[in-house]
Amino acid sequence: MSDTDTRQSLADLGELTNTAAAPAAAAPAVEAAAEAPVAPAAPPAPLREREVDAQGRSYATGRRKDAVARVWVKPGTGKITINGRDQEVYFARPTLRLVINQPFGIAEREGQYDVIATVKGGGLSGQAGAVKHGISQALTTQEPALRSVVKKAGFLTRDSRAVERKKYGRAKARRSFQFSKR
Repeated sequence: MSDTDTRQSLADLGELTNTAAAPAAAAPAVEAAAEAPVAPAAPPAPLREREVDAQGRSYATGRRKDAVARVWVKPGTGKITINGRDQEVYFARPTLRLVINQPFGIAEREGQYDVIATVKGGGLSGQAGAVKHGISQALTTQEPALRSVVKKAGFLTRDSRAVERKKYGRAKARRSFQFSKR
């Protein structure tokens, strides 16, 4: 946007907002506002407080399918430990490691936090989702300003999808038994 366009927009805005004020008094204010550089608005103060323990860790619980993850996040070098093992050992599939690291990628905090997690229940995919949910929750308690970014990505919401139960008279949840004509 050029300076002329900016001045014209500010003049139009001044005319709309100063309907009760005299036009002669509004014109110098509009010109002064056009010449002064506009400072970017400061980010709003977070609504929540930072929650950390004596060691500087923030704790959260993540859940996905039947898996439950207890997650501690603290400032560090980016080391992720799950059930006492490194993430490359515990989650051998690269896609699962990608899932775990998504919250750090969205928040642009790769390699800045160490994660210690204990996971129980479910399979590897559910456990990876639970750790991701826990990391997201703990990251927002560590840095409340990141909450809007992580929430917009949908990482703070628990994924409630679970396996549908088997029904009687059916082979599985919805599949019928093989049809037999006679």
